[in-house]
Amino acid sequence: MAKVTIYHNPRCSKSRQTLDLLHQHAIEPDVVEYLKTPPDARQLERILDLLGIEPRQLMRCDEAEYRDNGLDDPALSRAQLIQAMVDHPKLIQRPIVISGNRAALGRPPEQVLEIL
Repeated sequence: MAKVTIYHNPRCSKSRQTLDLLHQHAIEPDVVEYLKTPPDARQLERILDLLGIEPRQLMRCDEAEYRDNGLDDPALSRAQLIQAMVDHPKLIQRPIVISGNRAALGRPPEQVLEIL
C-alpha cells in the first residue's frame, strides 16, 4: 500500500472525520498539521497537480485573508495564488489526503476512499 499523508487541521470537523475514517480502514497516515507546518510552493504545486485543480479551487474564499489580500483579482497568476497559500496556510481547503500519486479533498470525508 502507498504511503498516505493527510494535511490536517484538528479544529476542523471534516478533517477530524476524514482522519477517523482512515483509522477505521486501518490506515495510519502521516499527519501534517498544515497550519503549524505549511506546505511550500513546490508541495502545493504537486498537490494541485494530483488533485487536478487550480489554486483558487483549493482556497477558502470566505476567509478574511482572501478578501484582505485581494485574491479574487482575476489578474493574479497561479504562482501568486500559490504564494498566498504559502503565506496564509489558513486559506488552504482541508483535509487533503495523498496516497502515492493520487490525492483527494475530504469534502465529504468518504471521497478520500476513492484514492486508497
